[in-house]
Amino acid sequence: MAERRLARLGLHEPADFIVHLPLRYEDETRIVPIASVVPGVAAQIEGEVIRSEVEFRPRRQLHALVQDENGDQLALRWLHFYPSQQKQLAVGNRVRVRGEVRSGFGGCEMVHPKVSAGGRPLATALTPVYSTTDGLSQISLRKAIDTALERADLSDTLPQDVCSQYGLIPFRQAIRVLHHPPADVSCADLAEREHPAWLRIKFDELLAQQLSLAAARAARRRQQARPLANVEHVLLQRLRASLPFTLTAAQARVIDEISADLSRSFPMHRLLQGDVGSGKTIVAAFAAAQAIASGSQAAIMAPTEILAEQHFSKLSAWLQPLGVNVAWLAGSLAGKARKATMTAAKSGQAQLVVGTQALIQDKVEFSSLGLVILDEQHRFGVGQRLQLNRKGEENTGRQAYIPHQLNMSATPIPRTLAMTFFADLDVSVIDELPPGRSPVLTKLIADSRRPEVLASVAAEVRQGRQAYWVCPLVEESEALQLQTAVDTHDRLAAALPDVRIGLIHGKLPANEKQAVMQRFRDGDTDLLVATTVIEVGVDVSNASLMIIEHAERFGLAQLHQLRGRVGRGSQESICVLMYQAPLSMIARQRLRAMYETTDGFEIARRDLEQRGPGEFLGVRQSGQELLRFASLETDARLVAQAREAAATLRDHYPEHAQAHLQRWMRGRQDFLRS
Repeated sequence: MAERRLARLGLHEPADFIVHLPLRYEDETRIVPIASVVPGVAAQIEGEVIRSEVEFRPRRQLHALVQDENGDQLALRWLHFYPSQQKQLAVGNRVRVRGEVRSGFGGCEMVHPKVSAGGRPLATALTPVYSTTDGLSQISLRKAIDTALERADLSDTLPQDVCSQYGLIPFRQAIRVLHHPPADVSCADLAEREHPAWLRIKFDELLAQQLSLAAARAARRRQQARPLANVEHVLLQRLRASLPFTLTAAQARVIDEISADLSRSFPMHRLLQGDVGSGKTIVAAFAAAQAIASGSQAAIMAPTEILAEQHFSKLSAWLQPLGVNVAWLAGSLAGKARKATMTAAKSGQAQLVVGTQALIQDKVEFSSLGLVILDEQHRFGVGQRLQLNRKGEENTGRQAYIPHQLNMSATPIPRTLAMTFFADLDVSVIDELPPGRSPVLTKLIADSRRPEVLASVAAEVRQGRQAYWVCPLVEESEALQLQTAVDTHDRLAAALPDVRIGLIHGKLPANEKQAVMQRFRDGDTDLLVATTVIEVGVDVSNASLMIIEHAERFGLAQLHQLRGRVGRGSQESICVLMYQAPLSMIARQRLRAMYETTDGFEIARRDLEQRGPGEFLGVRQSGQELLRFASLETDARLVAQAREAAATLRDHYPEHAQAHLQRWMRGRQDFLRS
């Protein structure tokens, strides 16, 4: 039974136990006088129980009063309790009590404190508190970890000169300090994770990650991909000549970077970053054209049908006149049309297949998939990315071919994240917007000023322009009390009778979504009420006004993406963030960031600070731990040092590098390599 509970925590071998480090520590080394306790701070007191009774106001509770030798008293309270606790708190018993002090109606109190018999010797060191699971007590877990500490290999995986270079204490010492802190170490030093023992552990974790990513990069270079080298092919020349616009210098630069990668005999693994509206799709078109010119197929997968349909529309317009067969595959495609696309992909007749997650279904096969392009790659799970890549794995005799992969993102990756989780990718950045794009003015407006916002919509429409009105939910949620897109559509229709208003949300059938979007693109709809289905992939240059209802409920990256739906033409565009007071601290920080900057990299940096790296990596809901001990926000210096040390170990100490990976990664390498 205990083994099963330990296994739930991922604890199997002694090596697992030793890095199951405490969440926090309790100071049971001293007793404080009741007179000195402070609300909000944990304390340990000792005294005699002078009152203990069960009260029924307003519900059954156990109340006790403890008095110390100075005559000061502290109230204790339990909402849930057992007969054994009542017995322990009998009047006259001497008890030792530990817990967080709160301000109660009658003064200070502790709610559900830890109680033990008084008069025993005090602990000589801080008491570790570990993350645990149902049925596994802290005492049992501590015993299991102590046993593992005696059995585990605590030898150092780092050579002495590396430890000296970065001022690192020995691993054995760090582990023992964290599990059994000496009496002279304070809870505060350990809680801040700046103690030398914590710095060693965080460095080790970051180093293991860097070594794993470097190994993934080296392994990828040992794989074989079909070189897609026809960069002077007539197809690419005709594509460039047919464009109704001139490529920016940044677009031309990244097209050349990608082209060079595609011509190699090992798989490309490149991240294309470009802020909202920077023109990533045409770069993808050139990459796909190079694959097709070399006799291979290309596939582009987008996270939403609206975005995928936008790509299909643009790529078809650019490539089909040049003789390229562009096929469409999404969940809404059914019957003969679906079968025809799958047949064309399998036979190779479909040279470029654009679609949604439908592309990774088991029945979808390709003849010779040479290039995989993932748009908004962080919106896909790790498994989904790997599935599409595997569609292109070919075995020709004894030779296995892996497709090239291009990841695209309009959510710029902060530098610290690029140095860690994206360290095995080559990165291209489109760092300029196409000419003619106007900057977007952001306004923060309270919900109470709604009539002004309605007047602004009417004014834009009278000038022949269009607007978006974004709401966060489709159906009413009493818990969040958010207005719905459906209700908002009805209210706006009543308030603006002369405005042609459309409605789009995720629950509409795909053909209806397409029809609504087409009417908006054609200018037959003035105001489009929508949920976040329009977050990516909607490009209507005449739309100059974006209203985001309940903006305080959206994430920072999402707000930035939504704002990017306007400002795509030459006229001045406005994004109105309409919020409902009072604002939480986090919401206030988000809205301030949107007001202060339109720079996607700065937005991304602030988003990383607020929400952590999961959003950028596509693992927000996967349950996968990213970093257990280090923090990308506060440990940037350690990240840089770990990168240096990883290169040193790989070049000069390969055995140490392997031992370090064995201790820290233990099966997590595949996650990092996706």
